Amino acid sequence: MMALDWRQIEDDLNQDGYAVVPGLLHPAQCGELVAQYDEAARFRSRVVMQRHGFGQGEYQYWAYPLPDAVAALRARLYGPLAAIANRWHASMGLDSRFPETHAAFLARCHAAGQIRPTPLLLRYRAGDYNCLHQDLYGEHVFPLQLAVLLSRPHEDFTGGEFVLTEQRPRMQSRAEVVPLAQGDAVIFPVAQRPVNGTRGSYRVTMRHGVSRLRSGMRHTVGIIFHDAS
Repeated sequence: MMALDWRQIEDDLNQDGYAVVPGLLHPAQCGELVAQYDEAARFRSRVVMQRHGFGQGEYQYWAYPLPDAVAALRARLYGPLAAIANRWHASMGLDSRFPETHAAFLARCHAAGQIRPTPLLLRYRAGDYNCLHQDLYGEHVFPLQLAVLLSRPHEDFTGGEFVLTEQRPRMQSRAEVVPLAQGDAVIFPVAQRPVNGTRGSYRVTMRHGVSRLRSGMRHTVGIIFHDAS
Protein backbone atom coordinates (compact mmCIF):
# COMPACT_ATOMS: atom_id res chain seq x y z
CA MET A 1 0.00 0.00 0.00
CA MET A 2 1.20 3.50 -0.81
CA ALA A 3 2.94 5.52 1.91
CA LEU A 4 0.62 8.10 3.42
CA ASP A 5 1.37 11.51 4.90
CA TRP A 6 -0.16 10.96 8.32
CA ARG A 7 0.81 14.37 9.63
CA GLN A 8 -1.13 16.01 6.80
CA ILE A 9 -4.05 13.62 7.27
CA GLU A 10 -4.28 14.51 10.96
CA ASP A 11 -3.97 18.22 10.22
CA ASP A 12 -6.82 17.97 7.69
CA LEU A 13 -8.99 15.98 10.10
CA ASN A 14 -8.43 18.52 12.85
CA GLN A 15 -9.00 21.54 10.64
CA ASP A 16 -11.71 20.39 8.22
CA GLY A 17 -13.25 17.32 9.83
CA TYR A 18 -12.14 15.02 7.01
CA ALA A 19 -9.07 14.10 4.97
CA VAL A 20 -8.92 12.98 1.33
CA VAL A 21 -6.35 10.36 0.32
CA PRO A 22 -5.97 10.41 -3.49
CA GLY A 23 -5.57 7.09 -5.29
CA LEU A 24 -5.72 4.82 -2.25
CA LEU A 25 -6.97 2.05 -4.56
CA HIS A 26 -5.93 1.73 -8.20
CA PRO A 27 -8.55 1.26 -10.96
CA ALA A 28 -8.02 -2.50 -11.23
CA GLN A 29 -8.67 -2.94 -7.50
CA CYS A 30 -11.78 -0.77 -7.81
CA GLY A 31 -13.08 -2.91 -10.65
CA GLU A 32 -12.43 -6.14 -8.76
CA LEU A 33 -14.43 -4.93 -5.76
CA VAL A 34 -17.33 -3.67 -7.89
CA ALA A 35 -17.51 -7.06 -9.61
CA GLN A 36 -18.06 -8.74 -6.25
CA TYR A 37 -21.41 -7.01 -5.71
CA ASP A 38 -23.32 -9.74 -7.54
CA GLU A 39 -21.48 -12.59 -5.79
CA ALA A 40 -23.97 -13.15 -2.97
CA ALA A 41 -21.84 -15.74 -1.16
CA ARG A 42 -19.27 -13.07 -0.28
CA PHE A 43 -21.75 -11.11 1.85
CA ARG A 44 -23.52 -11.68 5.16
CA SER A 45 -26.50 -9.37 4.52
CA ARG A 46 -28.05 -7.01 1.99
CA VAL A 47 -29.89 -3.80 2.92
CA VAL A 48 -32.39 -2.00 0.67
CA MET A 49 -32.25 1.50 2.09
CA GLN A 50 -35.80 2.67 1.32
CA ARG A 51 -37.24 -0.19 3.40
CA HIS A 52 -35.64 1.30 6.51
CA GLY A 53 -35.90 5.03 5.80
CA PHE A 54 -32.16 5.24 5.16
CA GLY A 55 -32.53 6.78 1.70
CA GLN A 56 -32.70 4.99 -1.63
CA GLY A 57 -30.26 2.44 -2.98
CA GLU A 58 -28.71 -0.65 -1.44
CA TYR A 59 -25.59 -2.01 0.18
CA GLN A 60 -24.15 -5.30 1.33
CA TYR A 61 -21.95 -6.19 4.30
CA TRP A 62 -19.09 -8.53 3.48
CA ALA A 63 -18.78 -11.77 5.42
CA TYR A 64 -15.49 -12.96 6.85
CA PRO A 65 -13.00 -13.55 5.30
CA LEU A 66 -12.99 -10.06 3.83
CA PRO A 67 -11.59 -9.38 0.35
CA ASP A 68 -7.82 -8.99 0.49
CA ALA A 69 -7.86 -5.29 -0.43
CA VAL A 70 -10.48 -4.51 2.23
CA ALA A 71 -8.77 -6.55 4.95
CA ALA A 72 -5.44 -4.88 4.13
CA LEU A 73 -6.91 -1.38 4.39
CA ARG A 74 -8.59 -2.20 7.68
CA ALA A 75 -5.42 -3.66 9.22
CA ARG A 76 -2.86 -1.17 7.89
CA LEU A 77 -4.78 2.07 8.38
CA TYR A 78 -5.98 1.23 11.88
CA GLY A 79 -2.68 1.84 13.72
CA PRO A 80 -2.05 5.45 12.60
CA LEU A 81 -5.76 6.22 12.95
CA ALA A 82 -5.79 4.75 16.47
CA ALA A 83 -3.05 7.19 17.47
CA ILE A 84 -5.20 10.06 16.18
CA ALA A 85 -8.29 8.60 17.85
CA ASN A 86 -6.51 8.42 21.20
CA ARG A 87 -5.45 12.06 20.95
CA TRP A 88 -9.04 12.98 20.04
CA HIS A 89 -10.48 11.10 23.02
CA ALA A 90 -8.00 12.75 25.37
CA SER A 91 -8.94 16.15 23.93
CA MET A 92 -12.67 15.45 24.35
CA GLY A 93 -12.26 14.15 27.91
CA LEU A 94 -13.29 10.59 26.98
CA ASP A 95 -11.78 7.75 28.99
CA SER A 96 -11.66 5.01 26.37
CA ARG A 97 -8.43 4.38 24.46
CA PHE A 98 -7.65 2.14 21.49
CA PRO A 99 -4.96 -0.55 21.26
CA GLU A 100 -2.15 -0.31 18.72
CA THR A 101 -3.31 -3.15 16.45
CA HIS A 102 -6.62 -3.80 14.77
CA ALA A 103 -6.52 -7.43 15.86
CA ALA A 104 -6.45 -6.32 19.50
CA PHE A 105 -9.33 -3.92 18.94
CA LEU A 106 -11.41 -6.60 17.18
CA ALA A 107 -10.76 -8.94 20.10
CA ARG A 108 -12.29 -6.29 22.37
CA CYS A 109 -15.30 -5.99 20.06
CA HIS A 110 -15.77 -9.76 19.80
CA ALA A 111 -15.53 -10.23 23.57
CA ALA A 112 -18.47 -7.80 23.86
CA GLY A 113 -20.54 -9.74 21.31
CA GLN A 114 -19.72 -7.48 18.34
CA ILE A 115 -18.72 -10.26 15.96
CA ARG A 116 -20.26 -9.32 12.59
CA PRO A 117 -17.96 -7.61 10.03
CA THR A 118 -18.97 -4.10 9.04
CA PRO A 119 -17.04 -3.26 5.80
CA LEU A 120 -19.66 -2.75 3.11
CA LEU A 121 -20.13 -2.27 -0.62
CA LEU A 122 -22.72 0.31 -1.65
CA ARG A 123 -24.55 0.59 -4.98
CA TYR A 124 -26.50 3.66 -6.13
CA ARG A 125 -28.49 4.09 -9.34
CA ALA A 126 -30.05 7.25 -10.79
CA GLY A 127 -32.32 8.83 -8.17
CA ASP A 128 -30.67 7.05 -5.23
CA TYR A 129 -29.22 8.83 -2.20
CA ASN A 130 -28.08 8.12 1.35
CA CYS A 131 -29.58 10.09 4.24
CA LEU A 132 -27.27 11.72 6.77
CA HIS A 133 -26.34 9.16 9.40
CA GLN A 134 -23.70 7.73 11.76
CA ASP A 135 -22.36 4.16 11.62
CA LEU A 136 -22.77 3.07 15.25
CA TYR A 137 -23.05 -0.70 15.69
CA GLY A 138 -22.54 -1.43 19.38
CA GLU A 139 -20.86 -0.39 22.61
CA HIS A 140 -17.36 -0.33 21.12
CA VAL A 141 -17.07 2.29 18.39
CA PHE A 142 -13.87 3.31 16.64
CA PRO A 143 -14.24 7.06 16.01
CA LEU A 144 -12.83 7.23 12.46
CA GLN A 145 -13.81 5.47 9.24
CA LEU A 146 -13.29 5.84 5.51
CA ALA A 147 -15.11 5.52 2.22
CA VAL A 148 -13.41 4.78 -1.10
CA LEU A 149 -15.09 5.74 -4.37
CA LEU A 150 -14.87 2.81 -6.81
CA SER A 151 -16.63 4.42 -9.79
CA ARG A 152 -15.59 7.22 -12.16
CA PRO A 153 -17.38 10.56 -11.68
CA HIS A 154 -18.81 12.04 -14.91
CA GLU A 155 -18.18 8.72 -16.70
CA ASP A 156 -19.94 6.05 -14.65
CA PHE A 157 -22.28 8.46 -12.88
CA THR A 158 -23.19 12.09 -12.23
CA GLY A 159 -24.35 13.62 -8.95
CA GLY A 160 -23.88 11.39 -5.92
CA GLU A 161 -21.51 13.65 -3.98
CA PHE A 162 -20.18 12.62 -0.57
CA VAL A 163 -21.61 15.02 2.04
CA LEU A 164 -20.60 15.73 5.65
CA THR A 165 -22.44 17.85 8.18
CA GLU A 166 -21.08 19.24 11.41
CA GLN A 167 -23.27 20.43 14.29
CA ARG A 168 -21.47 22.73 16.72
CA PRO A 169 -23.07 23.68 20.06
CA ARG A 170 -25.57 26.56 19.76
CA MET A 171 -24.78 26.97 16.05
CA GLN A 172 -26.45 25.93 12.82
CA SER A 173 -25.11 22.86 10.98
CA ARG A 174 -22.26 23.25 8.49
CA ALA A 175 -22.31 21.13 5.33
CA GLU A 176 -19.28 20.08 3.30
CA VAL A 177 -19.32 18.42 -0.12
CA VAL A 178 -16.18 16.33 -0.68
CA PRO A 179 -15.15 15.80 -4.33
CA LEU A 180 -13.59 12.40 -5.02
CA ALA A 181 -12.07 10.67 -8.06
CA GLN A 182 -12.04 6.91 -8.64
CA GLY A 183 -9.88 5.23 -6.00
CA ASP A 184 -9.84 8.26 -3.69
CA ALA A 185 -10.66 7.76 -0.03
CA VAL A 186 -12.18 10.16 2.45
CA ILE A 187 -11.38 9.63 6.13
CA PHE A 188 -13.94 11.14 8.50
CA PRO A 189 -15.41 10.86 12.02
CA VAL A 190 -18.05 8.28 12.80
CA ALA A 191 -19.95 10.51 15.22
CA GLN A 192 -17.88 13.22 16.97
CA ARG A 193 -14.65 15.13 16.71
CA PRO A 194 -12.88 17.73 18.86
CA VAL A 195 -12.67 21.38 17.83
CA ASN A 196 -10.43 23.94 19.54
CA GLY A 197 -12.31 26.94 20.90
CA THR A 198 -11.45 29.97 23.01
CA ARG A 199 -12.08 27.96 26.18
CA GLY A 200 -10.37 24.78 25.06
CA SER A 201 -11.54 21.79 23.08
CA TYR A 202 -15.21 20.91 22.64
CA ARG A 203 -17.13 18.18 20.80
CA VAL A 204 -19.02 18.57 17.55
CA THR A 205 -21.43 16.02 16.09
CA MET A 206 -20.77 14.70 12.58
CA ARG A 207 -23.01 12.92 10.08
CA HIS A 208 -22.39 11.80 6.53
CA GLY A 209 -24.40 10.82 3.47
CA VAL A 210 -24.56 10.89 -0.33
CA SER A 211 -26.52 13.35 -2.47
CA ARG A 212 -28.95 12.18 -5.13
CA LEU A 213 -27.42 10.40 -8.10
CA ARG A 214 -28.37 12.15 -11.35
CA SER A 215 -27.41 9.37 -13.76
CA GLY A 216 -25.50 6.11 -14.08
CA MET A 217 -24.33 3.83 -11.28
CA ARG A 218 -22.02 4.57 -8.33
CA HIS A 219 -20.19 2.04 -6.14
CA THR A 220 -18.38 2.81 -2.90
CA VAL A 221 -16.63 0.70 -0.30
CA GLY A 222 -17.01 1.68 3.34
CA ILE A 223 -14.33 0.69 5.86
CA ILE A 224 -15.57 0.67 9.46
CA PHE A 225 -13.12 -0.58 12.06
CA HIS A 226 -15.48 -1.86 14.77
CA ASP A 227 -17.60 -4.95 14.23
CA ALA A 228 -21.35 -5.09 14.83
CA SER A 229 -23.37 -6.78 17.56
